Amino acid sequence: MNLTKDIKELEDSAVELTITIPKKEVSNGYQELLAKYAKSAQIPGFRKGHVPASILERKFGESIKIEAAADLIEKALDETFKKDDIKQPLPYMQPQLDKMPDVVIGKDLKFTVKYDVMPEVSVKEFSGITVAVPQVSVGDAEIQEELKAVQERNAMVIDRKDDDAAEKDNIATIDYCELGEDGSVLEGSKREDFVFTLGSGQNIYELDDDIIGMKKGETKDVTKKYKKTHPNSELAGTTKKIRVTLKALKVRNLPELDDELAQDVNEKFKTLDDLKADIKRNLESALENKLKEIKSNSLVEQLVEKNPITLPKTMVQVELESRWRMMAQQFQTTPEQLEKLFGSSGKTKADIIKEWEPDAVKALKARLIVDNLLKENNVTITPEEVEAEYKSMAEKAGITVEEVKKHYEDPRSKEYLIDDMKEQKLYASLFEKVKITKGEKKSFSDLFKNQA
Repeated sequence: MNLTKDIKELEDSAVELTITIPKKEVSNGYQELLAKYAKSAQIPGFRKGHVPASILERKFGESIKIEAAADLIEKALDETFKKDDIKQPLPYMQPQLDKMPDVVIGKDLKFTVKYDVMPEVSVKEFSGITVAVPQVSVGDAEIQEELKAVQERNAMVIDRKDDDAAEKDNIATIDYCELGEDGSVLEGSKREDFVFTLGSGQNIYELDDDIIGMKKGETKDVTKKYKKTHPNSELAGTTKKIRVTLKALKVRNLPELDDELAQDVNEKFKTLDDLKADIKRNLESALENKLKEIKSNSLVEQLVEKNPITLPKTMVQVELESRWRMMAQQFQTTPEQLEKLFGSSGKTKADIIKEWEPDAVKALKARLIVDNLLKENNVTITPEEVEAEYKSMAEKAGITVEEVKKHYEDPRSKEYLIDDMKEQKLYASLFEKVKITKGEKKSFSDLFKNQA
């Protein structure tokens, strides 16, 4: 088609595309469709395939014109978007037609569509960026804490007596639910056979202290008031009435910290010192990765501030919907059921998504900036660099290179590794353009707690 195109930029990375289809193409499209129907139409008084075009036009002309317009518009858009000289719509959206144009044989057909496009990204400003790196080291305290965790993982778990009161570090199995003002169970809030360690805080309502002192088979209603500053936005500033039943109570019988325990953990360890050395190596590797993450996050956050990007509204909406589906998966439920679950606590899906939006916007801008810099800098990874990474990973983990390679036999896993290597390579070059300073001193545990 010999199309005439005009594109106009709108707010929020959207465009308005106007296309004019020449009158000859319009006429041809209409006549082709008319001929097609003439071959298959069945009208009383005429044999199939012998209906005069004039009869079809008189009875169905307007409908055929509308269908011809739809076909012409589809073909025009398909042809237009196959060319590189036009801004492409985002892959998850269809261009929206302003209105169906009138088809007049002998005249051009003009129509307008609107759609969101990939935002313009130009990363030019690096001045004034300072990245502070926390000062953290792995010491004896961190190794001892990890040894305690090893003890707990290898402990014998035994039942406590029925009349024993629950204590800190006991393993509790509970049923719980949230109650409404009238004492009825709120739909979607019931949970059975939930297992956690008392004092760990690993339960949504923070029931540890309320369960301590309870005995097996006991049920208790507790009222919990959560501060407005509570980190869980679904609980912040709310008051909940929870019914909890203690169904089982167990205790861990910790093994001695000795060579025998080390050998039980893994046959590669002959002594407790071997286990300690491995723990230290793993902690140092985790620390190195965490500091890299902190540095790169700080850098990208500042680049986002200094290099404005206007995001399309649909891009943000798609990201928020994706996060909602991911949360549903984490709760092992459907997005619809998740909405009902939060609805019982007085919050709608719209409320929660609105709270998420600022973080989603930052994450999208960060991703766009990193992708742009990767492309602009033409960052690539060679097979030799992949082999060197395998070797480095093997040394840090205390395993063989062959074991590392086995983990990355799946092409997708290897692709993720290479993508991460590209980003790390990019960050290394970017850090040379900004100021790196020593941050505040922190303990190992505080670093991971605050950056989780």
